Amino acid sequence: MSATHRPDARAEDVPRDSTLDDASASPGGLPEFQPRELGSDELRQALGRFVTGVTIVTCRDDGGRAVGLTANSFNALSLDPPLVLWSLRSASASIAAFTAASHFAVNVLAADQVELSRRFARPSSAKFDAGEWTDGQGGAPLLAGCVAVFECRRRSHHAAGDHVLFIGEVERIGGSASTPLVYHAGHYRTLSGPQ
Repeated sequence: MSATHRPDARAEDVPRDSTLDDASASPGGLPEFQPRELGSDELRQALGRFVTGVTIVTCRDDGGRAVGLTANSFNALSLDPPLVLWSLRSASASIAAFTAASHFAVNVLAADQVELSRRFARPSSAKFDAGEWTDGQGGAPLLAGCVAVFECRRRSHHAAGDHVLFIGEVERIGGSASTPLVYHAGHYRTLSGPQ
């Protein structure tokens, strides 16, 4: 996971809502950084300035149970072959399921799915009780109403620092033309439109 939004987040870590064009999100509304030694808090704060989408990544564990978590560490890797990547903290309770799964799905959330993002950011046995879910490739759960859905065969995973990097080969895609949910500086946000 990226430093700004972690699965299994504590309640106080769950972001607050805002819009990208409000005064608190303006460049003057963020503290300035002065050059100094790198510390984990400063790194987390600086990484939080990078605007990301918000996803729910899902798979099935070896018992066939649905597993999912909120992540904003998703990114494109290659068009040919079609590869994507995302990362998860090595200490996550979900790590064994994702490293063993043949497939995973990356559900890119729409702006009206912020409550699902919060739900999947916390530990719970009832995460999949909300939302409309179907099974995709390898049984990975797919969420209806997403901006984009990437159904992936897990190609590899690699330990990298305190995270595991997952690389998936995209087998199918889907989605709707809705407004995406975004994350910036510790807050959920919505886009105000093209500039």
